[in-house]
Amino acid sequence: MYDAGDLIKFGFPMAFTATMLSWAILEYGDNMKRIKELENAQDSLKWITDYFIAAHPSPNVLYLQVGDPKLDHRCWQRPETMTEKRPVTQINTSHPGSDVAAETAAAMASASLVFRPFDSAYSTLLLQHSKQLFAFAYSYRGCYSTSVPQVQEYYNSSGYGDELLWAASWLYHATGEEFYLRYVAVEGSFYANWGVPSWFSWDNKLAGTQVLLSRVNFFGSRNIQGTENIALQLYRKSAEAVICGLLPNSSSATVNRTEGGLIWVSEWNVLQYSVASAFLALVYRDYMLTSGTKSLYCDGDLFDPKDLHDFAVTQVDYILGNNPMKMSYLIGYGENFPQYVHHRGASIPKDDESSCSDGFRWLNSTNPNPNIVTGALVGGPFLNGTYNDSRNNTMQCEPTTYNSALLVSLLSGLLTSSSIVHSFL
Repeated sequence: MYDAGDLIKFGFPMAFTATMLSWAILEYGDNMKRIKELENAQDSLKWITDYFIAAHPSPNVLYLQVGDPKLDHRCWQRPETMTEKRPVTQINTSHPGSDVAAETAAAMASASLVFRPFDSAYSTLLLQHSKQLFAFAYSYRGCYSTSVPQVQEYYNSSGYGDELLWAASWLYHATGEEFYLRYVAVEGSFYANWGVPSWFSWDNKLAGTQVLLSRVNFFGSRNIQGTENIALQLYRKSAEAVICGLLPNSSSATVNRTEGGLIWVSEWNVLQYSVASAFLALVYRDYMLTSGTKSLYCDGDLFDPKDLHDFAVTQVDYILGNNPMKMSYLIGYGENFPQYVHHRGASIPKDDESSCSDGFRWLNSTNPNPNIVTGALVGGPFLNGTYNDSRNNTMQCEPTTYNSALLVSLLSGLLTSSSIVHSFL
């Protein structure tokens, strides 16, 4: 699975894609089943986890990349006919990568919960890999982008503490083992940045961890005491700080949004932040409804679950066309969506046999893409609401797998007015 419009398998964002798809299935699988999409989601997830099993041949080795980005960017070919060299890159005890190892552990732990009801053997195998990867990430500390400098230009990691907390949180949900709960409690003092809102993305998992552990505080903390109980309260308070910052009428509302109300954090792939934020708000809304929590306190203001739902809807509405460009940023949806997506498979005719360098005529063509990459979510608008539909405009026009996984998660939650939270176990 390639991360975006190129032909590189980057393990770090791929793992986040899998974790988010798992979370969506676990929270909103009933909604997916209602529209006959649950099996498709499970099949998509298994495509990734099968790859991760193969990429983890021993406890302290993980292959995190297939392909060379510099070589890849000298070619423009269909994935079915590529001729570029495909070197593989690994992390190990000499060249650690706690961030990518922990994110892969999170992906496999969460996926183990997805497959447990109907394929216990596969679920057990995933959990075994997850535990090994977490131990590897924990025991041999370091950022993968330090060990593998070539990825710094593409998916540079800002740190590994958030992924360790994220992975331990998923492993606690998957196993119920106190070791993982104690880990997030103790290590949270160093890495959780309690009370300070952050943006959920492929690189930073803190906000997601805080909402996920709020789930434990809401529904599974009755017999948890001492340090672990205090930590869960801190994670929940931190999650509430994140949600309060998203609500436009809150006194602590973030200024990181467009005039049209879209959460806007970065020129590069802004929609991942918008969709991720909306998903967290929606999940937290459902935790509130199921637990009977009537209001969220935000620095003197009170908000009810509907306010969280309404915020999530504004983000989706903007993405699907209620924006200054009157454009749907979801490819294939509506009558006006981007026609020049930065994507090799979309831009090259299906019968083309161009060589590595000859294919650039399709990148630079002024004609719309001959193939529609249906369901892809592009990077999105600039802060002023404009969008330049140009194949060479990668910051706005390149879709990613994690964008799609986040949008699947969000839309699945919005299929009903409210979703009852069920135990993962």
